[in-house]
Amino acid sequence: MGEQEKLKIFDENRIQIGVASRSDVHKVGYWHEVFHCWFISKDQENDYIYLQLRSKNKKDYPNLLDITAAGHLLADETIKDGVREIKEEIGIDVTFEDLVKLGEIDYCVVKENFIDKELANVFLFRSENTFDDFVLQEEEVSGIVKAKFTDFAKLWLSETDEIEVNGFEINNDGNKLIIKENVTRDKFVPHQMSFYKEVIQKMHEHIK
Repeated sequence: MGEQEKLKIFDENRIQIGVASRSDVHKVGYWHEVFHCWFISKDQENDYIYLQLRSKNKKDYPNLLDITAAGHLLADETIKDGVREIKEEIGIDVTFEDLVKLGEIDYCVVKENFIDKELANVFLFRSENTFDDFVLQEEEVSGIVKAKFTDFAKLWLSETDEIEVNGFEINNDGNKLIIKENVTRDKFVPHQMSFYKEVIQKMHEHIK
């Protein structure tokens, strides 16, 4: 998405106060809407959570693990339009009706010259896809991995410092490489701990 794409901007009470370019949204620090979708699947008795590996060419948080599919909602889009992010980024066709709403979570990340104040509309998708089904938008996403949901929860509840992920990555030559490695919290996009904890708590309610 270009830096001049227009996004709706909001005040602290979620009241829309106008429209601004993506670059101004992050420069000034306006609240804006994003769409998040976490894929989970069940294999035998274990629940797994899927994570995207952000492209190393991304301006923000390159080469880190993140939400399965996520993106900004444009000024002329509704929350339902967010499903396009899933198809665009990871090539999976999902309808809005297939999603389980986890709720709205606000969070803020401040770095030098970058203030990201997001109103995240968070959803869950129960996936029956295999790794072969994912078709990646390679300028955005370079791989997909999964981890046991219980491990992921322990990582963000500080009950462990390292978890195993496995999946695949597309390298510079376009070849698919198998990933199987242990990762720490440093390998993830630095959303607030409170954000990860709230997502995990909401997922727990639906995974039972």
